[in-house]
Amino acid sequence: MQTVEPIREPNKIEAMKRLLRSTSLRNELLFVMGINTGMRIGDLLSLTMADVTSGRSPAQRIERKEQKTGKQRSVVLNKSAHCSLKKYMKEERPDWRGHEPLFMSRKGGPITRQHAHYILKEAAGYAGIEHIGTHSMRKTFGYFAYHAGHDITVIQALLNHSSQQETLRYIGVTQDNLDAVVQGLEL
Repeated sequence: MQTVEPIREPNKIEAMKRLLRSTSLRNELLFVMGINTGMRIGDLLSLTMADVTSGRSPAQRIERKEQKTGKQRSVVLNKSAHCSLKKYMKEERPDWRGHEPLFMSRKGGPITRQHAHYILKEAAGYAGIEHIGTHSMRKTFGYFAYHAGHDITVIQALLNHSSQQETLRYIGVTQDNLDAVVQGLEL
């Protein structure tokens, strides 16, 4: 089984957004929410409209119990995720009901993990991205948080990992990356 990787290049992320937007705002929202919240794919796909709204407007925060761990998690929606959600609600889901899945299939249920994988894999192929899967969104979130200078212990907590080593391995920080830091110092 091929290990999936984070998307490390901002221009590739923008290409993915454009390609997904061309298919539907739902598909773009799935990607934008994934890379901006760090939520697992199962948690994203189980979201309902009631989970992401306050009244008839997009919520600022999602309060959910993680499927994998059973732990309660509070996830703030940053500007990018909030704007994408707002556009999706206005243009593709103006008549939504609270119990409906956020990422609804044509049959009215939530899209499946397999379909989400297909959506991302197809767009990634056009964008020239290899080794991608649904987990790449969560890894991308961690990767960019780390490279933005955020403390690894905070990222570890956001991803709900048990160790810093697990988080570093997960987001693709390799020994070569660590060696480059040391080699770049000439004190």
